[in-house]
Amino acid sequence: MQHRLFCRDFSVTPTALAALYAAAFPNSRPWSATEFDGLLAMPTTFLVTTQNAGFALGRVIVDEAELITLAVAPDAQRRGLGRMLLADFEITAHKRGACRLFLEVAADNPAALTLYQGQAWRESARRRGYYKRANGPDIDALIFEKHLT
Repeated sequence: MQHRLFCRDFSVTPTALAALYAAAFPNSRPWSATEFDGLLAMPTTFLVTTQNAGFALGRVIVDEAELITLAVAPDAQRRGLGRMLLADFEITAHKRGACRLFLEVAADNPAALTLYQGQAWRESARRRGYYKRANGPDIDALIFEKHLT
């Protein structure tokens, strides 16, 4: 699978990002194209993507980076794409001056937890009942962090 990196000037539209996000997270509130457009308009935000099958959206402020979201299309999951996108997020954040990384993940997402823990991210906090589920109990958000050398 060909891998491409995009920062601000990218070939993936906010509409395509919103559709991919909705497919990747069917139990969550979908993000709109307008929300993606607003995030991408910020000079601190960057996007890493590959062949419209996945993307990582992040931002760097001073020396800290936040992984806003990482989404992989259902038919492209379990092929290492998430790990590749996460690695490119880390590289891009580091190039932009970040030495400390953060992300938030739903406690009921075992694939994401395995991915992040396998790449040396560590849980640092928990937000109880943060994620609302339409057909079930509220889910905790886990805050993970990673320090770059």
